[in-house]
Amino acid sequence: MTNENSEVLERLFAVIESRKGADASSSYTAKLFDAGMAEISRKVGEEAVETITAALSDPKNVTAESADLLYHLLVLWAEAGIKPEDVWAELEKREGTSGIDEKNLRGS
Repeated sequence: MTNENSEVLERLFAVIESRKGADASSSYTAKLFDAGMAEISRKVGEEAVETITAALSDPKNVTAESADLLYHLLVLWAEAGIKPEDVWAELEKREGTSGIDEKNLRGS
């Protein structure tokens, strides 16, 4: 993966953040922000289910559904005040730790 490809989420996140307070009639992202966290969360769930459904029934659509899911997840992060680098730092913290050990650490 090239550096340019690895930064696509950060570039998309910047565009998403720029839509805060924009005209909801001209921007789907602004419309989501206007609708609030409950609607954004509902859309993330909807896109997650569509991704799972594609994986189980029509794997050729997983790429498109995954892109939709990531977009809506980035909108949720922006609404919650979370930056991509916050998530990357959390992933780096977990790197090299088994999933079982990591879950046990969270539970204590």
